[in-house]
Amino acid sequence: MQIVPIENLDLPGLADYSRLTDVALRRVSEPAGGLYIAESSKVITRALAAGHRPRSVLLQQQWLPDVLPLLADWPDVPVYVGAASVLERLTGYNLHRGALAAMHRPDLAPVHEVIREARRIVILEDIVDHTNVGAIFRSVAGLGADAVLITPRCADPLYRRSVRVSMGTVLQVPWTRLPEWSEAAPMLHGAGFHLAALALSDDAVSLPQFAGNAPERLALILGAEGDGLSTQALSAADTVVTIPMLHGVDSLNVASASAVALYALRV
Repeated sequence: MQIVPIENLDLPGLADYSRLTDVALRRVSEPAGGLYIAESSKVITRALAAGHRPRSVLLQQQWLPDVLPLLADWPDVPVYVGAASVLERLTGYNLHRGALAAMHRPDLAPVHEVIREARRIVILEDIVDHTNVGAIFRSVAGLGADAVLITPRCADPLYRRSVRVSMGTVLQVPWTRLPEWSEAAPMLHGAGFHLAALALSDDAVSLPQFAGNAPERLALILGAEGDGLSTQALSAADTVVTIPMLHGVDSLNVASASAVALYALRV
């Protein structure tokens, strides 16, 4: 194992942790697919279990016994080790979760492959809050949906905050990006999916009513808070579904709504 004590913050391999934002990491030209950062030994474990390839690891000495066994199949991956104060200077924050790993981004699978065996999928339309994206992935993993599809302008699930909030489930739930609705809707309908938009509408069906006779293959469409779902998404939907609310509250946070809906629609 290549254990590298950090004596100089200018080491070339440390640039992944110090000088590159999440957006920049995604766009680095070497490797061609870009990088993302996995934070904590649990998330690193899930990334490796998903078949993702590590480029390097950054940690404090005390976390070596937890992390080194995870890298048994990657003996050439450098493991940078430094004191807490050194790592905080490098990254700009307290590395309290033990370890970071710069991971090579996997190629996204085509939509038809991701949904081939799925019965319940979730579509995220233009949700730009990374915390909400991560929380929805956690609900998907915990409540039994099979995959997540995201629209072209949706936030990146592999952004560090999304990965952290999801507890690493973005690394175990199959996901990929959809094309625009003009192409996506016929593709999903052709695969036998009933598209249900979670939204407020005068002709909406209540969630308990819809869940009582839910379609065998169902795609639940969730939109950004504030703007809600686009007219294109609502036009593509076969049914508009709403969660009944009390005390004058009209809706829930989108991540909370996803959990309520997925629990009601579980199979």
